[in-house]
Amino acid sequence: MATSAPHALRTPFLRNPSLSLSSKPTLSSVFPVSLSSRRRAAPRLVVVLSAARLDAKPTVLVAEKLGEAGLDLLKEFANVDCSYNLSPEELCTKISLCDALIVRSGTKVSREVFESSGGRLKVVGRAGVGIDNVDLGAATEFGCLVVNAPTANTVAAAEHGIALLTAMARNVAQADASVKAGKWQRNKYVGVSLVGKTLAVMGFGKVGSEVARRAKGLGMHVIAHDPYAPADRARAIGVELVSFDEALASADFISLHMPLTPATSKVLNDETFAKMKKGVRIVNVARGGVIDEDALVRALDGGIVAQAALDVFTVEPPPQGNTLVLHERVTATPHLGASTMEAQEGVAVEIAEAVVGALKGELAATAVNAPMVPAEVLTELKPYVVLAEKLGRLAVQLVAGGSGVKTVKVSYASARAPDDLDTRLLRAMITKGLIEPISDVFVNLVNADFTAKQRGLRITEERTVLDGSPESPLDSIQVQIANVESKFASAISESGEITVEGRVKDGVPHLTKVGSFEVDVSLEGSIILCRQVDQPGMIGTVGSILGEENVNVSFMSVGRIAPRKQAVMAIGVDDQPSKPALKRIGDVPAIEEFVFLKL
Repeated sequence: MATSAPHALRTPFLRNPSLSLSSKPTLSSVFPVSLSSRRRAAPRLVVVLSAARLDAKPTVLVAEKLGEAGLDLLKEFANVDCSYNLSPEELCTKISLCDALIVRSGTKVSREVFESSGGRLKVVGRAGVGIDNVDLGAATEFGCLVVNAPTANTVAAAEHGIALLTAMARNVAQADASVKAGKWQRNKYVGVSLVGKTLAVMGFGKVGSEVARRAKGLGMHVIAHDPYAPADRARAIGVELVSFDEALASADFISLHMPLTPATSKVLNDETFAKMKKGVRIVNVARGGVIDEDALVRALDGGIVAQAALDVFTVEPPPQGNTLVLHERVTATPHLGASTMEAQEGVAVEIAEAVVGALKGELAATAVNAPMVPAEVLTELKPYVVLAEKLGRLAVQLVAGGSGVKTVKVSYASARAPDDLDTRLLRAMITKGLIEPISDVFVNLVNADFTAKQRGLRITEERTVLDGSPESPLDSIQVQIANVESKFASAISESGEITVEGRVKDGVPHLTKVGSFEVDVSLEGSIILCRQVDQPGMIGTVGSILGEENVNVSFMSVGRIAPRKQAVMAIGVDDQPSKPALKRIGDVPAIEEFVFLKL
């Protein structure tokens, strides 16, 4: 058995080196296949032809208002049809004559739109960040690239966050309403100073870091929580990275800049409000769903939260008579984060450049859907693709709060020759598993390396060449995260990294190693990992607790160092146990630590 040295992220094992991401393959040279875990329709292979036909310019339909600078860029390359306020029926009628479509949030790009295009529509551009109004599964199935404009709104959103912060601290909105009502209540609207106060920035991406810069200029002490924020970038701004709980406990002001994902939905709730300083003030210019709005009302009424300034809400617009909006100590704006003239022009230019590039056959870094993979490669790697993503998801969930993920090593064990295994897809799926659980970025083969680099995440790959038949592409995949703490100490291997390893057995992905412990559990549903004293009755004890909760156990495996010593029990469950059930498991005397991991 021989082992090759780790190689850099940009030199993957390729069956066809001409398909390297760095060579900017054209849309006409590859097949689109959806990697989205949100929509797993059976892949339908569609050859994507260049839209820039020899006999005519492509046609771009602009269905919602776009800045002049963006329109000018489009007109240099394509025929531009600006038709606003189209009904769904009118859009479906026009789309068969168009090669590209640009929308904002008000136009629904449904499956019917792609079906009506007759295969001509090659790219949909979303002038903004969110793509909730575009059917990504249908776009991929019909061979249509979807791109967005994620960077142009950054400064506008940060400025609005600071505007809300200062207006809230000095009661500007309430005092303005009072004066206009004919009152003069100077004593009622005494505010608080920002100088010397601690601001916790929750989510240290583009907008969060810009808010931090501006807050430092106001004399605030700024801390931040973000598991992917590079420590050197935070230090350069003068920001200290801390754990989630430490941020909550230390902050006088909290500014939210995290995406809305299953992990962040209602992350500010009764339990987290109880961990905050009494009198904390909260700003949200991110996503409405990250706050439990009923819990925020209770925290305001109970004096835990002194004030809140909100630009986003769970339902927009909020219903008439909304208790939170009408609360005396809440400042509310109607989702104005990106609403500056400069930002609107910037979005127009960014989306126009992305759409023109796609029509020229280039693959945009802001693509949010289909990676391009030959059909035979996808068929062979399909179960390993699932394994790769789930190993990434498991590994990142094992990282303790406050630890920045920066260095990841992926090891492939295979009997294949180095030039006969294309690992781009596997690496992209590991990146997807590492990043998507705590991000609103859609990671795929097109943008995986770019997305990892943006977050300061360095992924290296290593190959172990095995003796034997190369009939199967891989024997195992191992993912290691270095220089982090783990919420499950037993996941740390002897070399000091969080380590998870898996194999495909009978077409099903299995977890086969956690830290230094050998296990064997199917990666279906979710997993509970327990470190325990190896003694009789442990499987029955934990199984009984889950059975009483009506939680079905799909697999159970125990890996141990030696009889009657430490062991790790891996339990596959179909449903998420309740918090009381998990607490009961943790209270079993022989169990030293445990963690629940959602796949």
